This record gives sequence, structure tokens and C-alpha cells, in this order.
Amino acid sequence: MSTATIIILVVIVLLVLWIIGIYNNLVTLRNNRENAFANIDVQLKQRHDLIPQLVATVKGYATHEKELLEKVTAARNAAMSATTINDKIAAESQLSNAMLNLRAVAEAYPDLKANQNFLQLQNEISDIENKLAAVRRYFNSATKELNSGVQRFPAVLFASMFGFHSEPLFDLGEAERVSLDKAPEIKF
Repeated sequence: MSTATIIILVVIVLLVLWIIGIYNNLVTLRNNRENAFANIDVQLKQRHDLIPQLVATVKGYATHEKELLEKVTAARNAAMSATTINDKIAAESQLSNAMLNLRAVAEAYPDLKANQNFLQLQNEISDIENKLAAVRRYFNSATKELNSGVQRFPAVLFASMFGFHSEPLFDLGEAERVSLDKAPEIKF
């Protein structure tokens, strides 16, 4: 075997190992993102389990708010039946908006706000919402790392060939973003 042949083989082996390294890095980034969403799923399951209890408690006080309660229930069912990560992101945004409206209704009923069951459920949901915010930040960080990995050179040359592409972040959604743009109302 000639020196030129050995050099060519070494270069080919190094090139193959380099491409394998790029592929393995992209797989790790994708798996981190999927793991991050699995953490969100755990919190969402708890949230979905508490919502019927909260709705039932509110329903006892706010019987004429039937349409809102039906929207919350429908949003919960849609969120539970979503199968892909992107579908879950969209469904959970709708559920978050419905929950904001439910909290607004609760504010209109002083007796409800004093009810122990409601307060306990509200505290549990607040706790879950805080945990959801934390795992969503982690998910978005993992998604950002995946997107950067897919878009950086030299991985960008191979990413689409291996089936990798940029993924969406878990964002607020348009309705919640609009409500956050408004100044908070402070009452004394």
C-alpha cells in the first residue's frame, strides 16, 4: 500500500468519524429537547387532573358562567388529546388562556374566593403553573440548543440529510401575549 493510499484512507476515516460526531451531537440535542418536553408532560398531567376539581368548585358558585367553564373543559380535553409536541404547545396555550379567564371569573365571586376548597385548588394550580414555567424555560433552552446545533456550520450541511430541523419554542401564544402587554390593574 502506498503512502498516498494510506493518507486518503486516513482522511476518509477522519471525515466519517467527524460526520458521525455531528450526527451524534444532533441526536443528543434532539433527545434533550424531548426529555425537556417529557418534564412538561408530567406537570401538565397534574394540571389536567386538578382542572376538573377547580371547574366543579367554581361551577357551584358561578352557574351562569357555563360557557366559560365549558371552554376550560374543552381546552383541557384538547390538551390531553394532543399527540405531537407542536400540537401540545398549541393546545396548552389555549388552556392557559382559558384558565386566565376562569381566574377572572373567580375574582367576581367573593364567596368563592373565601371557599377553602377553591383556595386549596387555586394554590395547587399556582404551584403547578410555577413548575410549568420552570420546565418550559428548560424546554425552550433545550430547543434553542437543538436549533443552534442544526443551524451552525458544519452541522447545517448534514442536518436536513439526517432529518433534523429547527423546532418551535413553547411560547405564550398571541392572546396571552396581548394580555401581558397591558399594564396590571391594581385595586385597593
